[in-house]
Order: sequence, then structure tokens, then C-alpha cells
Amino acid sequence: MGCLPLPILFVLGFLIGRAVAGINGALWGAGIGLVVGLVLGGLFVMLLRRRR
Repeated sequence: MGCLPLPILFVLGFLIGRAVAGINGALWGAGIGLVVGLVLGGLFVMLLRRRR
């Protein structure tokens, strides 16, 4: 599964932002989606390393 959440959340944030607030919303939504994807990916890696 690796980095799959990053592009999914990026595109999802872009689409939601565009639907809500047009071009500026798309930019903000994509940024927020990217940050959320990075945080969740980091949390996932941290949880995997803790188990060992």
C-alpha cells in the first residue's frame, strides 16, 4: 500500500476544493490532501516500526 494514500488524498482534496470554492479551493484542497497524506503515511510507518 505504501505511498498510495498520497495521490488519492491529493486528488480527492483537489476535487472537493474545486467543487466548494473553484480554482483557489482546488489549490487549498490539494495542499491539505497532500499534508494529510504525508501525516497518515508517517503515522503508518511509525506504527509499523513500533511493532518490531
